[in-house]
Amino acid sequence: MLRACLLGAALCAAIPASPAQEAEALRARHEALHAELADNQFGRPLHVKSSGASGRQKGEIFAAVETPYGTLGPALERMEHWCDILLLPVNMKYCESSAGSADTLSLFVARRPYDPLDEAYRVDFSYQVAAASEDYLHVALRSPSGPFGTRDYRIRLEAAPLDARRTFIHMSYSYTPGVAARMAMRFYLATSGRDKVGFSVVDRLPDGRPVYVDGVRGVLERNTMRYYLAVEAYLGALEAPPWERLEKRLRDWHAAIERHPQLRELELGEYLELKRREALRQEIGVTAGR
Repeated sequence: MLRACLLGAALCAAIPASPAQEAEALRARHEALHAELADNQFGRPLHVKSSGASGRQKGEIFAAVETPYGTLGPALERMEHWCDILLLPVNMKYCESSAGSADTLSLFVARRPYDPLDEAYRVDFSYQVAAASEDYLHVALRSPSGPFGTRDYRIRLEAAPLDARRTFIHMSYSYTPGVAARMAMRFYLATSGRDKVGFSVVDRLPDGRPVYVDGVRGVLERNTMRYYLAVEAYLGALEAPPWERLEKRLRDWHAAIERHPQLRELELGEYLELKRREALRQEIGVTAGR
């Protein structure tokens, strides 16, 4: 049964939900999205949405994956594993994690895939495992400032088991754009991003073909999908021998991107060459790579 409170709305909101309650709420969301997960353009249980309420930009993905929670939970709980995930998108150049009184994950984000590391924007995320139980995981990455004039930059992942072999994931990516970010976005949408779209279907043409969301929401959905597909590629490589996991992650992420025309950027050979070089830099350290 979902959480109930008899103390009044204000007091109820102040009482944090337990992991069991949060897991139940996430599974209830899975049931509520039954139609969207069962019938969509992806041909699998995956749903994408986006919003821009009150100036805050947010993209979300809900998906059922064929990975047992007992495998997924421990893997995605560890901060250092998120470097393996977040380095898969083409414009991510370097990642480092540091544990202490405040766990921090630092990500170096470039404007273009081949920009050098010393031109990348450093984003320092606070890394928090808000919950990690036998049936619920909640990981939150948050930075007060993001790349290219954004602020309050967040990546969040929740997961709960559906059965012995499937896990339901909710992943979100959000930020608040500053003046510089809004200006840069307007320029992008008027030039190279003019014809690019996202995944939400907002209309249908007379012949039945879908019309996909564009503009800022299209950008949000593309970026959120890139992060989510990186999580999938990471999970898919867990069963490979350790020395084969990097190559499998890279090839699986690129193959996933290629299934969506709006996400394509580099050919496979270019992507592998770029990411193998960046993986080597990860091994020897940022100082030697700059």
